[in-house]
Amino acid sequence: MQPIHELLARIRWDAAFGKGEFVLGYWDRVAGAIRHVKLSDIGRDSDNPELLTLIDAEGRVHDIPLHRIREVWRDGRLIWRRAPERAAPTARDG
Repeated sequence: MQPIHELLARIRWDAAFGKGEFVLGYWDRVAGAIRHVKLSDIGRDSDNPELLTLIDAEGRVHDIPLHRIREVWRDGRLIWRRAPERAAPTARDG
């Protein structure tokens, strides 16, 4: 699977691939659910390339670490999905 930072770079720099409407699905820890937002509504943190910035409808700033991005949609079609996280092994797992 292509890493998310490579996919975002391709969307940004490959003019042909970057055409269309992109939507990111990110894990919202407070809501305990995946939230979807247009990529065009998300900014980049120039000081930290591992963070994206979102300003919500109430004007609050949210930092979204790249590792919380779970899905990428292009023109309504799912093009990328992070593999589900596996549970950490326990002592009983051997």
